Order: sequence, then C-alpha cells, then structure tokens
Amino acid sequence: MLGEDAEREGLLKTPQRVSIAMQFLVQGYEQNPEEIIQSAMFTENYRQMVIVKDIDFYSMCEHHVLPFFGKAHVAYIPNHKITGLSKIARIVEVYARRLQVQERLTTQIKECIQNTLNPMGVMVVIEAQHLCMQMRGVQKQHSVTTTSDFSGVFQQAKTREEFMNLINKK
Repeated sequence: MLGEDAEREGLLKTPQRVSIAMQFLVQGYEQNPEEIIQSAMFTENYRQMVIVKDIDFYSMCEHHVLPFFGKAHVAYIPNHKITGLSKIARIVEVYARRLQVQERLTTQIKECIQNTLNPMGVMVVIEAQHLCMQMRGVQKQHSVTTTSDFSGVFQQAKTREEFMNLINKK
C-alpha cells in the first residue's frame, strides 16, 4: 500500500515536471539571437573562413513533439565584422530551443549571421537524428538527416568544398 501511495504522489507531480521541462526546451523563443551576436561584435580585417563545427544541439520536432539532436557546423567569411566564437554556438542553441524542423533551423542560423554580421558568405550544415523517425513511423534507428544552407561566396562550389573538407577532418 505504501508503494502505491508513493507512486500516486509521483504521478501527481508529473504535469508540473512536464511543464517545467517544456519551458526549458522551448526557451529559445524568449531570446534574440541577433542581440547575442551584437553583444560581442568586433571590427577586424580578417577575410578568411571562420568555422565552428561539431556544435551539439537538441531540439523538439514541431510535428510530433519528439526530440531531434545532432551537430551543427557553421562557417562565415567576415567582411570587416566578426563575433565571439561562442556566440555562434549560442545562436544554434537559441534556434534549437524552439519547436522546430531541421530545414528551418538550418536557414534561421544562416540568416541570423548573414543579417547581423553582413559577411561575404555563410554556410550551415546540420546532421541530426530524429526520434520521430526512430521511435515511431518507419522506425529507422540509424538514419541521419543532413541539411545545408548557404549564401554569398559559398554559392561557389570551390568554397563549399573547402568548408566540407574542413568539417570532415578529424
């Protein structure tokens, strides 16, 4: 009997726990990623590729409210403005902490950097596993989805190839 009472008490707290978890998982709606970049924006004459790769993230699929997670790889080529490297990872986190689809997440990161820093180009590649594909539906546990978006000088195949070679180096 004592075990049943403890179990019931634990279940009564479940809605509150779920509410707190969801607030944490979608806290990105309360943050402005452009302000994050602007908080550490510097004038610099550096005009070569800047890459922050293997940025771990977790997000929630807006269609099934199940997690998807993976790594983001972000590059930009400055045009007199740079930002702190941690700010790149922070904007990935802000957009990931919203109900999302991977395609939009990829584009939002690219557009934020492009609009805020006005670099010569931006490229974002995201590789993720989706629990909505692994736990339900087709149940393909080892599938990985890759998305990319790019602007400016990354429209040139040679520049994209350089980025891809650099992120694939171990």
